[in-house]
Amino acid sequence: MMATTHALIGMAIALPAAYALPELAPVVLLAGLVGGLFPDLDLYAGHRRTLHYPVYFPVVAAIALAVAALAPEPVTVGVATFLLAAAVHSVMDAFGGGLEMRPWLETADRAVYDHYRRRWIAPKRGVRYDGAPEDLLLACVVAVPLLLVLEGALLELVVALVVVSAGYALVRKRLVGIAVWMVSRLPATIRAQLPSRYHEG
Repeated sequence: MMATTHALIGMAIALPAAYALPELAPVVLLAGLVGGLFPDLDLYAGHRRTLHYPVYFPVVAAIALAVAALAPEPVTVGVATFLLAAAVHSVMDAFGGGLEMRPWLETADRAVYDHYRRRWIAPKRGVRYDGAPEDLLLACVVAVPLLLVLEGALLELVVALVVVSAGYALVRKRLVGIAVWMVSRLPATIRAQLPSRYHEG
């Protein structure tokens, strides 16, 4: 799924806490946004393995939520929201496409790594690939409650995420050719550092 979809889902996850604790709304909404994006920071270093934890993140998030319920402070609620958004991201990636440059071809058998069982989870392809029409639809649906409730800079941020999502979905398949062309022109030493999927013809 698109990073923007994960970011919007993270913010939507934060909405109940923002409603219950309005004084913490900016903190939890930003924590949801960052937590939704966080696992994808491993994009160029063991993507969907280094920072994706579909088993451990949910366990740690459940503990953090219990702590936040007992002591609803900015730090506890923010950390719990961050971890829950990261957990949802990690689990949702198993329902997306595989790790390949052209995931719509469905040639890869790896979606996200399960550190507990020490094996890759196969892609379920409920969302066939990042930027697929169903990915954009999911981003738009998740954005609706945010657009109805938020205001000011946070509302503008949600609008920007939806616009970026739509733009990316429009050019997603064309970007592969551009990426392959760019990678082919990099020095061999730099190409060797890129994930193997960038060497797909």
